[in-house]
Amino acid sequence: MNQVKSRLQNLGLLDRAFTNLSDDDLTTVLGALDEDHREAIDELVGAEADAAGIRASLGKGRLDGTMESVALVLSDACLADCVEALGDDADRPTTDQLRAVTPDLIEAHGLGVTQLMLASTVAGEAPASAIIRDLLKNDDTLKLPPAEDRPISPIVQAPRVSDEERAAIKAKRQELKKKKQDAARMSREQAARAKHR
Repeated sequence: MNQVKSRLQNLGLLDRAFTNLSDDDLTTVLGALDEDHREAIDELVGAEADAAGIRASLGKGRLDGTMESVALVLSDACLADCVEALGDDADRPTTDQLRAVTPDLIEAHGLGVTQLMLASTVAGEAPASAIIRDLLKNDDTLKLPPAEDRPISPIVQAPRVSDEERAAIKAKRQELKKKKQDAARMSREQAARAKHR
């Protein structure tokens, strides 16, 4: 798999973790941040960021690093607890070691924040990314819901037009077409008369 595709998949996993995190959980995490972390979020998202502001910034910041930075700040306390619980194995934990520490992380920080922290480490390309990605896709407790189908571009729908409006538009088009035809006919006739002179 090429690096760009892998990178996009990792960001997709992080996006799914944010989507799965409820606004209430996001508000709770924001309220629990210390002053330094809160300042970092406000700087990344905008002054006095709230759940809606964070979600809006994520929509714009998927590829410029904003989404990863926000995830890192929001899940930093959970990551610190995870590293402490794993001890010397924090850099390269096994699947069993991760499964052993996640119940305490979920109890302390909630499932959504734990998933966000794990997805953030995958996006950050941690050495254990492959194991963590597998947990986020297949583990009964940690599995993220599948990605929602979203259009690549905005859906633009034509405005609703009544039958009367449609008939008026059609009549106007026919009138314009007749005027153009008449003008073209007159132009041809003038050209023909000019030739015969």
